[in-house]
Amino acid sequence: MAHENNEIIKALQKCIITCNECFDACLKESHVSSMTDCIRLDRDCADICSLLVQAISRNSNQLSALAKSCVEICRECADECSKHDHEHCQRCAKACTECASQCQKILA
Repeated sequence: MAHENNEIIKALQKCIITCNECFDACLKESHVSSMTDCIRLDRDCADICSLLVQAISRNSNQLSALAKSCVEICRECADECSKHDHEHCQRCAKACTECASQCQKILA
């Protein structure tokens, strides 16, 4: 099944990397306390994306439930990141939006 979902997996992997980069960059911002929601969502998003990649690769019976959660968290992360002008946040918002769109295909 994983080979049938290559585009979804690529979007998930890109989202994982971009969220982790954003997470790390947010920690280095001068006003890190204003970035706490972004940091938390970056971590949650990277984690659910990682779990969904694993679920796809093993054809999990929980694929739909995990994909639904992933879409929701990716959208939340994109919304939060888009509030910040930092380049890393804008890249993350874009990757999360694309990932949510790709994961929606699992639910179709």
